[in-house]
Amino acid sequence: MSPSHLSHSVVGFYCIAIVILVMLSAFFSCAETGLMAINRYRLRHAGALKKHWALLILKLLKRPDRLLGMILIGNNVANIFASALATVVAIHFFGEESVMIISAILAVIILIFSEVAPKTLAALYPERVSRVVAWPVLILLNLFYPFVWLINSISNSLLRLMRINISKHSLEPLNREELRSIVYEGTGKVLPYQRMLLGILDLNRVTVDDVMIPRNKIVGIDWEHPWEQICQKIAKSQHDWLPIYRENMNQIVGVLHVREAIEGLFSQTLNQKTLIKLLHEPYFVPQGALLNIQLQNFQRQHQNMAFVVDEYGEIKGLLTLKDILEEIVGEFTTEVSVNKKMIVPQPDGSYLVEGAVTIRELNRVTHCQFPTDGPRTLNGLIVDYLETIPQAGVGLRIAGYAMEIIEVKNNYVKMVHFFPSTGHESVS
Repeated sequence: MSPSHLSHSVVGFYCIAIVILVMLSAFFSCAETGLMAINRYRLRHAGALKKHWALLILKLLKRPDRLLGMILIGNNVANIFASALATVVAIHFFGEESVMIISAILAVIILIFSEVAPKTLAALYPERVSRVVAWPVLILLNLFYPFVWLINSISNSLLRLMRINISKHSLEPLNREELRSIVYEGTGKVLPYQRMLLGILDLNRVTVDDVMIPRNKIVGIDWEHPWEQICQKIAKSQHDWLPIYRENMNQIVGVLHVREAIEGLFSQTLNQKTLIKLLHEPYFVPQGALLNIQLQNFQRQHQNMAFVVDEYGEIKGLLTLKDILEEIVGEFTTEVSVNKKMIVPQPDGSYLVEGAVTIRELNRVTHCQFPTDGPRTLNGLIVDYLETIPQAGVGLRIAGYAMEIIEVKNNYVKMVHFFPSTGHESVS
């Protein structure tokens, strides 16, 4: 068939219209990807700060069905009209036989310039793109609202047949692991504030048993000791608080604030009667309590020290507010730490570790990755692994880390020589 006859001005108009329609298609593709890919949590934060661009985008995203309806209508209309005009121009110049070739060429042009390139740009810079396209999309949505409403009503009816209610859809909250990943990947390296945030997120899965000072490591004063010995312990104490007990730790008399007692020692007014008046009532928490809950309880009860007891009421350890805070911020004081005494670095990079050290503290100090969902202490980990109480001199490898038992006392692993390097051969 021979080419059709159109005036040059009409053909020129059609060609310009095709270019404009391809650009419109690119705009809608860019808008779709940019608005859908924008960080919703960052957007909500900007909206809370009353930034106009954020409030506008939030308004558009409130009904994603209408937003997508408008964008897809505009995109498809632009592509269809561009294809129709290209067909007319092709017939004018080359006849009907060229329609398939021109359609294929136009498809490639639309694919590159109206789909892949703009969507890639929007995916890389969703916030910048969204700011640019938000106002034009809102204006078009208001202009063509009746048509958009009709299309959405039909599509939403089909979704309701599949028991999907579009009006009840909301942004899904992040769970703890997702939030942890976002905090960890916020920058290329882990900064101090990120460690604190990660520590806070871990509080709801760490129990008081993981961070408490075990009972055999609690420093206290036996009320049955001679008065001179009691005064000497108070004067030499390196702790802010000291439990006072009779014969054993299960018979707690009270808790002494050392600073108050020191003032009495200096003024020579401290005696057994005045010391009893200085004692504070002990505060008890159940074994297995989560740290985040216990932190709230400390704040609510105005306490900073608690005894951890089991189901029979026996004291298993001591928990302080400092222990919880150090789970968040790490070691932040020069005060003598019980756990630091339990992990002693050696010149060759190995460590001498007491069996009572917790697995969490061992991981934190040596940067190892022992599992924390099993036994809580190194002694418990070794006994659980061997399924027997070892003898001194026995070497083993747990989770790829070599260690040698140095001392066993009273059926308890007292001291271990630990080699954090996985390449170290286990002792035989």
